[in-house]
Amino acid sequence: MNRRIKVGGGEVRAARIMTNNFLTTIRSLKLIEGYKAAQIYPFSSGASTSGSSGDAGGSGGAKQPPPPPPPRSVSLVSASMCYPHAPSSSGSDSTLPCGLPSAAALDPALDACLRPVDHVSALAASYRRMSSAEAAGDDLCDAYLEQHALFRAVGDARLLRRALRAARVQACDPHRRVVLAAWLRYERREDEFDPMPPPLDPCTPTTPLLECPRSAVFARESSGVDPVCPCRRPPPPPPTPRPPRIRRNPSNAFGAGDEDDDDEEEEEAETNDLWFIIGQEEVACERSCIAALAKPLNTLLYGGFAEARRDHIDFSRDGISPRGMRAVAAYSRNGRLDDFPPDTMLELLAFANKFCCEGLKVACDNKLASMVRGVDEALSLIDLGLEEAAHLLVATCLQAFLRELPKSLANPEVARLLCSPEGRELLDAAGNASFALYYFLSYVAMEEDMRSNTTVMLLERLWECAEQPWHKQLALHQLGCVMLERGEFKDAQGWFEDAVAEGHVYSLAGVARAKYKCGHKYMAYKLMNRVVGDYDPAGWMYQERSVYCVGKEKMADLRTATELDPTLTYPYKYRAAALLEEDKYEAALEEIDKVLSFRMVPDCLELRAWFYLAAGDFEAAVQDVRAILTLDPTYMMFHGKMHGEQLIELLRGHVQHWDMADCWMQLYDRWSGVDDIGSLAVVQQMLAREPGNSSLRFRQSLLLLRLNCQKAAMRSLRLARNSSIHEHERLVYEGWILYDTGHREEALEKAEQSIRLQRSFEAFFLKAYALGDSSLDVESALSVVQLLEQANSCASDNLRKGQAYNNMGSIYVDCDLLDEATECYSIALSIKHTRAHQGLARVHYLKNRKKAAFDEMSSLLKIAKNSASAYEKRSEYAERDVAKSDLNMATLLDPTRTYPYRYRAAVLMDENKEDEAIGELSQALAFKPDLQLLHLRAAFFDSMGDNTSTLRDCEAALCMDPTHGDTLDLYSRASTKADQSQS
Repeated sequence: MNRRIKVGGGEVRAARIMTNNFLTTIRSLKLIEGYKAAQIYPFSSGASTSGSSGDAGGSGGAKQPPPPPPPRSVSLVSASMCYPHAPSSSGSDSTLPCGLPSAAALDPALDACLRPVDHVSALAASYRRMSSAEAAGDDLCDAYLEQHALFRAVGDARLLRRALRAARVQACDPHRRVVLAAWLRYERREDEFDPMPPPLDPCTPTTPLLECPRSAVFARESSGVDPVCPCRRPPPPPPTPRPPRIRRNPSNAFGAGDEDDDDEEEEEAETNDLWFIIGQEEVACERSCIAALAKPLNTLLYGGFAEARRDHIDFSRDGISPRGMRAVAAYSRNGRLDDFPPDTMLELLAFANKFCCEGLKVACDNKLASMVRGVDEALSLIDLGLEEAAHLLVATCLQAFLRELPKSLANPEVARLLCSPEGRELLDAAGNASFALYYFLSYVAMEEDMRSNTTVMLLERLWECAEQPWHKQLALHQLGCVMLERGEFKDAQGWFEDAVAEGHVYSLAGVARAKYKCGHKYMAYKLMNRVVGDYDPAGWMYQERSVYCVGKEKMADLRTATELDPTLTYPYKYRAAALLEEDKYEAALEEIDKVLSFRMVPDCLELRAWFYLAAGDFEAAVQDVRAILTLDPTYMMFHGKMHGEQLIELLRGHVQHWDMADCWMQLYDRWSGVDDIGSLAVVQQMLAREPGNSSLRFRQSLLLLRLNCQKAAMRSLRLARNSSIHEHERLVYEGWILYDTGHREEALEKAEQSIRLQRSFEAFFLKAYALGDSSLDVESALSVVQLLEQANSCASDNLRKGQAYNNMGSIYVDCDLLDEATECYSIALSIKHTRAHQGLARVHYLKNRKKAAFDEMSSLLKIAKNSASAYEKRSEYAERDVAKSDLNMATLLDPTRTYPYRYRAAVLMDENKEDEAIGELSQALAFKPDLQLLHLRAAFFDSMGDNTSTLRDCEAALCMDPTHGDTLDLYSRASTKADQSQS
């Protein structure tokens, strides 16, 4: 059962209508002046859900002043485009006062992450380093962080999280455990019911163990991961006080006593034979107990000093109060810290440091660390922790700051500690500064605002902590990207050149861009021309070189860039804008649609909306603007000058107005027409009328999941939960959040709680979905069908009932009950659940009616014309030539789907065209390192006797998934062959 389905296509409409009133309204905003401003040069972030490979920037090669900072609400990761040119037509004939989009105004983004020239070789090398470190028993945490840095360029959120989790597991000190636990929690912030829970609150039953704040600091296991979350472990019974045996023999104060004597000798009664004078007070102690705290005290009290012969010693000048000294005396007798107040604990810590009392210091450090509950306590204790080098206390205070990111960076005291060189030195002295810390902090700061001084300072600290080659490459390259974003082009060039000197070839693109911004366009062209000639071709090389040439040469480079890496968005955007400048509206829309058919990118949606505005198709423009607002409610259009809601308001007089009944009809039509972007826009319009409608929020989350926008989907689902006024609905939405974050049993419990309160379609559907997710026997599967039937007996609409019947059909097919499956799919189709065509095609195929299966999928494709998944599925029921044609179309619509490449490669291998088969897989691996592609190519190399290439591809695949059984077997065989050939 699958509630995630693909985006369908749309219809291109072009008209050139603009009323004088609308022109007047737009002109009144003085947008023209905004477009004359200096440009933003955005950089994509690999951790961004909808970050693109290309955004807008300034044009021209002359030296420009640094651009002004954008409005606070503008996301620089997905900043909107700017087209600062005069209208293409004159005066009153202009269709837009800000002019048509200009291709010359576009610049591709530079990725602010590690980007190897050859991803496969880099992943393989990382796996080999990991294996060597594991064999040598070295620290693996940094090796997994390197993998995380490499995976950012791949852009797979699951790989990024797996690398972070592995690094957290391997972290062997509290500091890195704190950093990585906070990072994992930061990446999962959209999944929380409460978006801002207190940072050091005890874990909830569904909090991942690796994110537990107490486990990060106080882990008892040598691996740094407690088997049970400390927050859920029952508290230990209070210890029975047992005073230590008083040793009268000073020479035995630090030696190991006789064990038999310990067993047989009775404890002596407590005696006071030493008094410390502090001011006007005397504190009674036991000399042997105080001496046992540390060697300096033992020497003082039993050595050759005068104090050894006195029973009254003046401690008035030793910086401790009488209350503090009484606490020292109590600890010396019973070996534990009672519930002393924080100021007394700090006195004990200072005393322990002064007299080298290691046991007392550790106890104070642990006790003070356990007192930190939030940022306020952390701010009050961090300075003393740094002064006294209390490692756990500083780690816990740091954890409070990290788990409140990015909010905590706005606090001047926190920013001063984390960003300044002096703060880094203090943290380093307390054992709490590392590359991992500043890698995380700079990652957050760059997501928040790449141009801020905070970001620059954190990256400088990152560079100071860099030790490994990849550390230096990353820090230097990111500093170059930030300086370029800030308009400090000379500094950017210097940082990029330093990164190149450390071995990061991709930074040459940054050097070229900085030269270009300084007015040296030809030098930038020569540099990128040399890169193209010196290295194996990659899409980004040709894309970057295209920036510095014009005409046919530019278009040729853009074509090559798309052939090598069809996921780069800049070539599509440039070609679309160029076509629009030639008044080829339909061709321009078709070009930008190529991106939107496989990736929902806000800036590409904005460009298409601009095209629709220029053509006068306001309905289509508003639809795209609503989709943008769904993906990013803070997105600012037109160079940050206008929010999407404002543009929608301006267009109100030019679009149809629907009441809620009309909206439901429109949603039904678009949902049935497999138009997910259109459905998304309708739901956004409905939510504008009813912002507290939790059911609509839930539908919005379903659509976002179909469009593969995971973070936006989780945000909508959480909003559905928080806006629900009924407890049974809230439980269902909590169940979906739990299910989508891997907590299946807890999701089932939520569904059952909801059903006990009130029977509802969504509660039964959730329960059925969660139960059907595991491998079931026939009896269990049919019980899931019964749950879906119960769901359909409850009030709902045909959109959801169609999904339930479709899921019932899938279960019947798995149980080999094909007639029952046919009936369910037919009911789903009768209520216009169009995707049921795919299930019915599967039934036909299982009944040996391959032609009927093909025809069924053809029926789906008549509606979902641009569905890559439908073409891919239909290929399974087609003859070889038609199958190849369908798979070629699937690749054209969505080049990120890997099955077509694997199929074509297998066919070529069957035809003994080995080089062509390898080339087919290599074409995809050049821009999308994928486990299945790597394994298949490794198997091909193995069959060809190329053992070196086999090992490389296996190592790269195992870097992505170390547990992949088939690759492990192949790697073992290839390694054995390599050993035999060497011997």
